[in-house]
Amino acid sequence: MRRVARAYGAALVASAVLAAIAVGGILRAAGGPAAPLDDAFIHLQYARGLAGGHFFEYVAGEGYSSGATSTLWPLLLAPFHALGLRDVSLLWAAWLLGTLAHAGVTVEAYRLTRRLAGEAAALGAGAMCTLFGAFAWFAWSGMETMALAWLLLRAARTAAAFCEGGSDGGPAPSARSLVILGLVTPLVRPEGALASLMVSVALVIGLRGRRARPLARLLAFAPLAGPLVVPLLNLLFTGHAASSTTQVKWMIGNPYLSASTILASFGANVRLLVSSLIDGGDWTTLFLPEHSSVPLLLGALALPFAAARRRVPLHALFVGMVALGCLVPCTYSTFLWNRVRYLWPFAGAWFVLLGCLAREVGDVARLFRPRLTAVTPLLAGAFAAALGSRLPWTLRDLATSASAIHRQQVALGRWARQALPAEARIGVNDTGAIAYLSGRRTFDVVGLTTEGEARYWVAGAGSRFEHYEKLPRARLPTHFIVYPQWMACPPVLGELLTEATVTDQSILGGVTMEAHEARWDLLGSGALPAAPPSCLEVVDDGGRARRSGELCPQTPVDELDVADLESEAAHHYALGDGQDGDNQVMVQGDDARAIADGGRLRRAEDRFRLKLPAGQIGRLVMRVAADAPVDLRISAGAEREVGVVTIDGESGWVERAVDLPVVSGGGETEIVVKATAREGAEREARFGSFHYWVFGVP
Repeated sequence: MRRVARAYGAALVASAVLAAIAVGGILRAAGGPAAPLDDAFIHLQYARGLAGGHFFEYVAGEGYSSGATSTLWPLLLAPFHALGLRDVSLLWAAWLLGTLAHAGVTVEAYRLTRRLAGEAAALGAGAMCTLFGAFAWFAWSGMETMALAWLLLRAARTAAAFCEGGSDGGPAPSARSLVILGLVTPLVRPEGALASLMVSVALVIGLRGRRARPLARLLAFAPLAGPLVVPLLNLLFTGHAASSTTQVKWMIGNPYLSASTILASFGANVRLLVSSLIDGGDWTTLFLPEHSSVPLLLGALALPFAAARRRVPLHALFVGMVALGCLVPCTYSTFLWNRVRYLWPFAGAWFVLLGCLAREVGDVARLFRPRLTAVTPLLAGAFAAALGSRLPWTLRDLATSASAIHRQQVALGRWARQALPAEARIGVNDTGAIAYLSGRRTFDVVGLTTEGEARYWVAGAGSRFEHYEKLPRARLPTHFIVYPQWMACPPVLGELLTEATVTDQSILGGVTMEAHEARWDLLGSGALPAAPPSCLEVVDDGGRARRSGELCPQTPVDELDVADLESEAAHHYALGDGQDGDNQVMVQGDDARAIADGGRLRRAEDRFRLKLPAGQIGRLVMRVAADAPVDLRISAGAEREVGVVTIDGESGWVERAVDLPVVSGGGETEIVVKATAREGAEREARFGSFHYWVFGVP
């Protein structure tokens, strides 16, 4: 115990002082406990369920949810809820854990740097961690960010010390402690798999050097089971290994992104990381001084020199792996959310690099002037002071952001508890505080905490509307509390009940969040053409139009409902260069005859397969739109053109018909609808498609 107190005492005191300042600022700004991110309340909701005996059940009675970005954090919070911390008071427990993690990062950075660069540089690295604004912001945000940062550095240090020894004079870490780290860290966040990899490498090297028995060497691979725990739980309880967060936020698996697009986006994110984020650019100026990338890159060069001089290459390897872990968020669809929170778990290693740089510069200076012994502590202190210069600004932003969440999501959650009936089900796109504080069931339109919704959110608003048409009414929300611009689905938003507007902030998803009654009367309104197929104007392959006199059955032989993901899959619809922003829902007509339909805009070509009637003419009816004049050339089977439809750029969609050739045996035929620009057009021809039907003409 004395040894632990000696190692952590000073860091805990410093972190406790910062905690008092940070938490005090939050309490003054919000009038009580508050969190600067809505996501913190997701952890509280899971913790409350765990305390009640429900294993990662987000909505009471709906079973396991794969939306927990951290498995361990709610498990750590649950006992505090069971002991009596309720409502926002549970944030005190999160703040306590954040304080411990903040001190832990400082200690681990100090220990790593001391082994690589000596005492003076180590003290500087520890001071950098203590004074770094992002660490302070997230330590008292209620999030798990600092816990992951702590365990990553601890894994790097103990893995290296297992093979090369440490500098703290204590016993070498045991293989068992490494295995535990490798198993536990991925439970904090999936990026913790990096710790599993590091300790597994160290065990392979270390056990070989100790001539362990072959069976004992298998222990080296045990940590690699850590990253598999959560996917196996997801697979067991939901039938899919990927968490809902992964489905929403990871580029890999996004239906709109090809391999080449993913690589290009990753490259663009890396450039943004180097040129702006670690350089104190627009997104990170709150935490990092301008031009921070220069000393960080020099520190990366200093690291191998420091390790070579002290013969600890594995210390350098594992520190480098943690530092380069910041490339992992570059694979996300965006990593600019929430004060760039995905980046900071890896930043502890950056300050080890700066400690190495300070030592190497100091040693070079002493080559020319032996009396210049103060260069290393002065340079390391200058780095710490530069980071600390941002700290007051950071702590003010922490308090302001917590106040903003309190006045918007928290306020609406409390309003829902008082104003909505107990059986209400609330559709949300920020699911944390509203679910935690309302006491009402929620329906997460983003899909993070409602199983099965993530793929429709990724697809776009039109696909969500089409999906809602298929859901049982009992599963649909009775109310919505959303940012309307995020929801992007006006047909389902009914009467406005209340709203919360917060202007003095930069953390919220929107200035105004609104509460609406849900409206479902337009579901299915676009299932058939607005006019009977026999009343539509039909064109032939020469573009000649005629009025159809033939009566057609009102039941189509086949239909493709564009933006309906299941219908698209069944009809081999080619997504092409579509994007989620093109996937929209449109309403047309007055209130009495309004039609809502999901579709895809800005299409150059639609290619799909439809069943044609056997021995009859098949009439293809199209619900299409264009914001500028365009000709649509329709081909059926073997690229044979069967008609040209003209759209004059009307507002909203139009319905047009083309007769298809008789197919003796029926069956599926490939249909191609291709946009061609009018002569003299100034831009590429594009159109929007919403629905295709085939009717048989007797």
